[in-house]
Amino acid sequence: MNSLSKVNIIEGMWTKCKKCTNIIYTKELEENYNVCPKCNYHFRISAKERIKLIIDENSFEELYSDIETKNILNFDGYDEKLRDSIEKSSINEAVICGTGEIGGIKVAVAIMDSNFMMGSMGIVVGEKITRLVEYAGEKRVALIIFCASGGARMQEGIFSLMQMAKISFELSKFREEGGLYISVLTDPTTGGVSASFAMQGDIIIAEPKALVGFAGKKVIQNTIKEELPKDLQRAEFLFRKGLIDKIVNRKEMKSFLFDILDINKGIHYESRK
Repeated sequence: MNSLSKVNIIEGMWTKCKKCTNIIYTKELEENYNVCPKCNYHFRISAKERIKLIIDENSFEELYSDIETKNILNFDGYDEKLRDSIEKSSINEAVICGTGEIGGIKVAVAIMDSNFMMGSMGIVVGEKITRLVEYAGEKRVALIIFCASGGARMQEGIFSLMQMAKISFELSKFREEGGLYISVLTDPTTGGVSASFAMQGDIIIAEPKALVGFAGKKVIQNTIKEELPKDLQRAEFLFRKGLIDKIVNRKEMKSFLFDILDINKGIHYESRK
């Protein structure tokens, strides 16, 4: 009786789509911008992966990478969680900020990463984004924020919630000075981030099926005692209600952003003179 030979499958060679359950060759998935070729499901990607997709090659320069998160409330287990997140994500916080070019047009860009404590917003996230808004105003360049967050970081208490007002205030100044702010909503954009800077863009766009909302669907449903639409808090629902300007596939994101930047080049600042 012939024994069956074992087939060695390299770990990570295949990826299962979370939506349609299709098995995809990982290399093919990566070449397709981490979007399922069968159902168009947009896999979550890291900040570094998004930089490669959106920013012109060799043009990105990171800012504020030296700002470190401290456990100022001595929250039990927070130091360990930070170390684990740094090791897992290879970044030191839930957002990467910097400058780069999109089709040769310079921008200030903040890219949140859900791999770091679910993209939660703490003091350092708030500080880095606030400084970037200030930088964009000083250099008179457009600001783009890719949002991906589970909300405020509970380990930092009220200091985390204060970042909502801090960033929102700086954005209002930026807008008054004629700055262009483009907000890109990715999966997920929830909690305090959705209740502040994520929804304050001059132009708000989203990736398909991105989860966008403040409180969880079950919390809302149990509170108002009503059945809610199945696609509530998905990008397509918000688009139908006029809260999002455009839903853009990841493969088309860079060219779409370039078109906006090219059309608006200088317009916002000139209109305020």
